Amino acid sequence: MRIIAGKYGGIRLNPVKGDQTRPTTDKVKEAIFSMVGPYFSGGVFLDLFAGSGAVGLESVSRGMDEAVLVDRSSKAIKAIKDNILKIKTPDAFKVIKGTASQVLDRLSAQQYNFQMVFLDPPYKEQKIVENIKQIVKLNLLKTDGLIICEVDNNTVLPDNIGNLESIKKKNYGLTNLLIYQLK
Repeated sequence: MRIIAGKYGGIRLNPVKGDQTRPTTDKVKEAIFSMVGPYFSGGVFLDLFAGSGAVGLESVSRGMDEAVLVDRSSKAIKAIKDNILKIKTPDAFKVIKGTASQVLDRLSAQQYNFQMVFLDPPYKEQKIVENIKQIVKLNLLKTDGLIICEVDNNTVLPDNIGNLESIKKKNYGLTNLLIYQLK
């Protein structure tokens, strides 16, 4: 597992110890960034189920100003912090331990506004629709912002969730990627 492209491209990342976390593969990570634009000129990225932090680190490597990396697992938080130490700009990252719902409320209170949100919850515990509704209700997404969902290929998400619509869908074997944008 590594950062694929951008200013930190090639840096190897530590996985989360144990078998409780399913890392996003380099193939899927590359697909995500080719679907939303390979490089960015600023913005804030939220990874709500960050695991090792690889996707958020990749976003900053490709030009996002900041990534907020959230996970409820102590092992994941340790892996994220270890991986951030490999990057020369640790101030570009905020690491938060907690559940998705709790952290979204805290981020709203801090008036965060995200350009992109990445949702890749544990496949057996998916509450993506509820998470998306909470993100929109709390005004955490910029007007032109995107919500990127990684789900298993058996999960069917609706084309529209409130005032969000699915603008891209792609299958990668056992994984589906869906991108939502505000209408």
